[in-house]
Amino acid sequence: MNDNFVTKSLRLDIQIARKNNVKELLLEKPLVLDKIVNFFVNLVSHRAQPFISTNKIPEEVFEFETLHLLYFSYKEIEELLESYSNLSNSNLTNLKISSSSIGEKLNNLPKSIGNLSDLTDLNLEHNQLTNLPESIGTLSNLTVLNLKNNKLTNLPESIGNLSNLTVLNLESNQLTNLPESIGNLSNLTVLNLESNQLTNLPESMGKLSNLKYLSLWNNQLIILPNSIGDLSSLLELDLYHNQLKKLPHSIGKLSNLTSLRLYNNQLESLPYSIENLSNLTKLDLSKNSLVVPPPEVARRGIYSIKQYFRQLREEGEAYIYEAKLLIVGEAGAGKTSLAKKIQDSQYQLQANQKSTEGIDVIKWSFPLDQEREFKVNIWDFGGQAIYHATHQFFLTKRSLYTLVADTRKEDTDFYYWLNSVEKLSDNSPLLIIKNEKQDRRKDINESALRGQFTNLKETLATNLKTNRGLAEIIAAIQYYIQNLPHVGQPLPKTWVMVRQALEKDSRNYICLQEYLEICEDNGFTILEDKLQLSGYLHDLGICLHFQDQEDSLLYKTVILKPEWATDAVYKVLDNPNVKNNKGKFTRKDLKRIWQDNKYASTRGELLELMKKFQLCYEIPDCKDTFIAPQLLSDNQPDYNWDRSHNLILRYDYHDFMPKGIITRLIVVMHQYIDQQKNVWKSGVILTKDNTKAEVIEYYGKREIKIRVAGRDKRGLLSIVAYELDKINASYQRLKYNQLIPCNCPTCKDSQSPHSYPFESLRKFLADKQYTIQCQQSYQMVNVLSLIDDIIDLNQLVSNNQQVSNKLIDVKGDIKQSVFILAQHGNIYGDYKPVTTNDNRRIMNMSGEAKVINSGNGVFNLLSDNSDVTNTINQLPSFESEAESDKKQLKELLSKLQSAVLAEDLDDEYKAEALEQIEDIASSLTNSEDSAVKKIANKAMKMLIRIAAALSPTANMVTICKELPGLISKIF
Repeated sequence: MNDNFVTKSLRLDIQIARKNNVKELLLEKPLVLDKIVNFFVNLVSHRAQPFISTNKIPEEVFEFETLHLLYFSYKEIEELLESYSNLSNSNLTNLKISSSSIGEKLNNLPKSIGNLSDLTDLNLEHNQLTNLPESIGTLSNLTVLNLKNNKLTNLPESIGNLSNLTVLNLESNQLTNLPESIGNLSNLTVLNLESNQLTNLPESMGKLSNLKYLSLWNNQLIILPNSIGDLSSLLELDLYHNQLKKLPHSIGKLSNLTSLRLYNNQLESLPYSIENLSNLTKLDLSKNSLVVPPPEVARRGIYSIKQYFRQLREEGEAYIYEAKLLIVGEAGAGKTSLAKKIQDSQYQLQANQKSTEGIDVIKWSFPLDQEREFKVNIWDFGGQAIYHATHQFFLTKRSLYTLVADTRKEDTDFYYWLNSVEKLSDNSPLLIIKNEKQDRRKDINESALRGQFTNLKETLATNLKTNRGLAEIIAAIQYYIQNLPHVGQPLPKTWVMVRQALEKDSRNYICLQEYLEICEDNGFTILEDKLQLSGYLHDLGICLHFQDQEDSLLYKTVILKPEWATDAVYKVLDNPNVKNNKGKFTRKDLKRIWQDNKYASTRGELLELMKKFQLCYEIPDCKDTFIAPQLLSDNQPDYNWDRSHNLILRYDYHDFMPKGIITRLIVVMHQYIDQQKNVWKSGVILTKDNTKAEVIEYYGKREIKIRVAGRDKRGLLSIVAYELDKINASYQRLKYNQLIPCNCPTCKDSQSPHSYPFESLRKFLADKQYTIQCQQSYQMVNVLSLIDDIIDLNQLVSNNQQVSNKLIDVKGDIKQSVFILAQHGNIYGDYKPVTTNDNRRIMNMSGEAKVINSGNGVFNLLSDNSDVTNTINQLPSFESEAESDKKQLKELLSKLQSAVLAEDLDDEYKAEALEQIEDIASSLTNSEDSAVKKIANKAMKMLIRIAAALSPTANMVTICKELPGLISKIF
């Protein structure tokens, strides 16, 4: 077959396309053409190859009267653009030169690109361009320029001539700076500079007065120009993954800003002007080293931050010089002796020093200067094993820790204690104190410990009996405790005054009303400010005030002395009768245990505290009888277990496993405990819907194993995994693997199958590797089938929101994957196949859709989809003539939802768009409310912004164009 024949045949196809008014023409590998009129021209391989080799575009291409979008995707593009001057005479408005689909990449853009004077949209993404010709500045009609994923190191000054440009995408290049001329792009609304190497920005950027969305994440920015505050139209600013140490005060001028992402920078303080950002609703400050505002304030969100700065402005600044010193270690190591010696170096050690029960708190102070005194609360932790599991609730952040080791013994597990402090206190600084009793000295492998634990500051030796080394220890403690980040941070004066008043109060607890009155006596007038302060003191461990449930006893009580509460808890756990009864106790027992006056009137609150800390649970159908699982029998009871067709999931905790995970899980899952009999200190049998789950902790192996048998194995396994994941998440730095068992014929019914880390399976899917080898049978196993054994896809697309959302949350990692690749099977029910912009086939599930082992393709299981569907479906029918606009908007939102799910959007933007659609739908029933109007208009603007990243012909873009008119009529 010769080239002439192929070209003639291709021309015939193009002529047919012209007659059908095709507006999009793709000259690349076999693709589907023309979404507008559903007319398809198949450029099969035998035609496409000679077409490339002839290095010619048939003249018929340029005779299209309506053609405005032309795609190229082959390596000869440079010669083609140079050769065909008739391109400049065409009506070509949209040009895409992208070779991501076939691997060919454009290295150089010819000067002749400047001849395409009618271009409005130029897409050059996924190439290898290192620079742009100056001639690009002659494309005066250009409104969209996409240069994503190239190798650009700089931009020509002529870029500033593109005065009509509204969208400029420079994501994933190698830009180190921007030309000053970029400030001339006065019509720019979207500027994407993420994933470059920018260290600074030109002051001229402040001239971009119409800019609404600016993305700068994943650069190397150290500082922002003051002119950033002149971007008066800005709605979203993404700055995460940079090296910013401070923000300019001018950022407070961005009055329209709704979202500011500052994740993973080096910020220590925010400017007070942040209070002026009246429209800001999303602020991400995680992974910074904030001092102002305090992190305890910052993590409560933008409203809390604004309140903090408002109070600083209105009341002025004051300071607290106070911190906690926590002493941990094994029983009998000398912790109490060290605490006493710090307080008074002349203290005489007791021959038979009684071991600390629970926690003792000792007050100590030292002069900071001539006028100020530094106050230290020394927390002496009991070393007995029973206390270890409860230490997690009191190992507070922003404190100094000392680990005391008795050099005569071999019982100090340095890795356990250092891991405990690192994981539970957010890497607070720690000193190792070697208590060299009888001058028996011993070296520890300090260099190895330092290599693993960055918070280990020093190792110091002492003989507490003779005071050898004590002065050096006290000096080190004073130095490190003064240099804790929060020490000397500015606080509103009223905060400091209330803190001092509470410190002077000798009571162990007060009711909430009394606390509020103390706040009023010291200048507070707003209830929210008072509660913000109690929350701050709670997070620091100074007081305890649980605000999550307003009807609870704990909400109505402010515990001024946390050690009083912990002492009460340990009185129960240490009680001989409770121990002998294997952790069982009643309210009558508590009345006897807490008979002292200091506990008698608060027994209900203290019991609630034990439940809050997951230390006990009430036995179902046995009112006023409780179990403390830490005191259960060590012996595993005998029970029958059906070993056939078990589902098995293991949690591997790498090099560290906190104590108390299994007992906390027992408390959380207690309603499912099989007859309240099959439960012991390290395991439990759970029963639900003719299904049993065996959960056992193997602490020596740092592992928890879940084994499930019965009718609904995946359902019960998901519930257990969900609760276990929540407990694991409470340890911020905890590392663990979910190990999914192999299902090859050799492993399927084995009680010790080969297992795969879930992270590995997810990576296989991401890399399009759909099989993995079993290391026992050496057979290749389907990756999706391994995951499908653990998660029931039918339930994931269930219309039962309570179950579905819970199961999705169970596997947060799987949820993040968004798409689950399927290999075999069938689909039936309410579903809609969709073709995305890049020709991927997906399934949009809704209603009663079911998946049976899945089918070939990709299934969109985003949970937001069903949330939006429910919101829209629950709206009134709006049948009256007066509500015709609302009916039209309701229908439009339904179409927009389908369009969003079908578009090739990043996962984050897809979820964001669905959230905005839901916001507008929710607003329809209360459209007269001014606050609701604001929400609807913001949501509309956000949707338009997201749509701006798509092709102008995308369905979502078309639908979004109808939004402003309807929104203005209704709201």
